[in-house]
Amino acid sequence: MFRESHPARRAGLRLATRRILMEIAIHAQLDYRFDRPTDVLLQLEAAAIPEQSIEEAHIDLSETDHFARVAAHDMIGERIWVRVGSELRVDYHATVSINRILDDCLALPAIPPHQLPGETAQYLMPSRYCPSDQFQSFVCAEFDSLEGGQKVIAMRDWVHGHFSYVPGASTSDTTAADTFIRRQGICRDYAHVLITLVRAAGIPARIASVYALGVEPQDFHAVAEVFLGGEWHLVDATGMAQEAAIAKIGVGRDAADVAFLTAYGRAVLNSQTVEVAAAS
Repeated sequence: MFRESHPARRAGLRLATRRILMEIAIHAQLDYRFDRPTDVLLQLEAAAIPEQSIEEAHIDLSETDHFARVAAHDMIGERIWVRVGSELRVDYHATVSINRILDDCLALPAIPPHQLPGETAQYLMPSRYCPSDQFQSFVCAEFDSLEGGQKVIAMRDWVHGHFSYVPGASTSDTTAADTFIRRQGICRDYAHVLITLVRAAGIPARIASVYALGVEPQDFHAVAEVFLGGEWHLVDATGMAQEAAIAKIGVGRDAADVAFLTAYGRAVLNSQTVEVAAAS
């Protein structure tokens, strides 16, 4: 059994009168089996970043032949490389303080593309699950009269109003284009469609894997994150999660960058549970 614990860590907070504070308790368990020794990449720990502080955390893993931490996408959070034999069991506990500054996205301007920070440019481009180049005509016809945050919120509301949340309605191959046609999916599908529409409007958008209060059924959750007013802002098209009660795990171009478990070999799920609650 491998166990790693972290003492309380407090990230620096931005000075602003709108700073909020909420503590959430997280418990995630995974149980997988494998046919042969397999390399596995995990990303399921809440990230230690300025907008959230990891007050307490520990992770227990069943026996592994290798364990190594590596930086995750955009240096937000960490991934863990493990090499396992016939099984992998993970038990993760954490308490996270949310220190995020909340802005009303409706009032935020979009940054002209030529003035965007270089690191945001990748989030204007089409990606595996978000073919934004195929949606420019739709976005122009549906949302052309709106600007900045008003356009993003209108897109969020459009997705929320036109799609049905149906567990099992999509697979790991489902793209935003597929979901747009079927009008149903789960959180990652909602996020992919919103990201696709926002990128088609010339506004950077990326996916964030998160733990969040209010998600039903509770699981690893996915939301969009959009670049408005010079900062990133979390937007959940499912309507289940609020920005003040979200703990970020990692970010990426789409779900391929933020999978909680990627196995380089055949993996069979035995069980998986996620619990998120307000910390007492």
